[in-house]
Amino acid sequence: MIRNVLALLSLVLTVLPLAQAGEFKALFPKDGIPKGWVVRAWSDVSKPGPEGAQWVVEKGVLNGGGARGSWLISEADYSDLELQFEFKLGPQGNSGCALRSPASGDPAFDGLELQMADYRYNTKAAESELTGGLYRALAPRKQVYRPEKWNRYMITLKGPQVKVVLNGTVILDHDLSKEGSIIKRHNGKDAPALRDRPRRGRIGFQNLSRGGSPVLIRNARIRTTR
Repeated sequence: MIRNVLALLSLVLTVLPLAQAGEFKALFPKDGIPKGWVVRAWSDVSKPGPEGAQWVVEKGVLNGGGARGSWLISEADYSDLELQFEFKLGPQGNSGCALRSPASGDPAFDGLELQMADYRYNTKAAESELTGGLYRALAPRKQVYRPEKWNRYMITLKGPQVKVVLNGTVILDHDLSKEGSIIKRHNGKDAPALRDRPRRGRIGFQNLSRGGSPVLIRNARIRTTR
């Protein structure tokens, strides 16, 4: 009897991690204004987005159109995860993906912001400010962004470890607990080092593009692993 109970317990413990991992879930399964998301100001997600900013899904594609300078932020919090999506930028494209962002502050400095920015337009930007970089903090291993084409991100967060694959190439695979450098905000004040950023928070997408060509997102899906 005891042997059978132990065997059953062992089976449950073996299967449990797989069940907890779950399946990938589409972030924007229906056309229209996304449910479970809010539009916020680009520099502080506790504030409403600029007048005219609107994020809409049409034919499966999320469009960050309207007024420039907004985040589309999830109402849900996430910790360890796998996030995959495709994105396209115009010739003056400038966007980002928020990871583990708190409910207030700037995701680029108070959470994590994975960049999406056309290097042809941002000619004076540092490598960490271009596609594949954690904004102003960590540069990608190489630049494999394809201008004005669909690009595919595969992002994995597990504790302090972040791994990013862009268009099939690993561009980041880093232990953030080793990153103690102080980062400067846009106003020159200090922001927390990467090792001190939250391990849980919201995800989102940014529109800072110029030229009337906002970021486009499609096939976005997420799987939580904790």
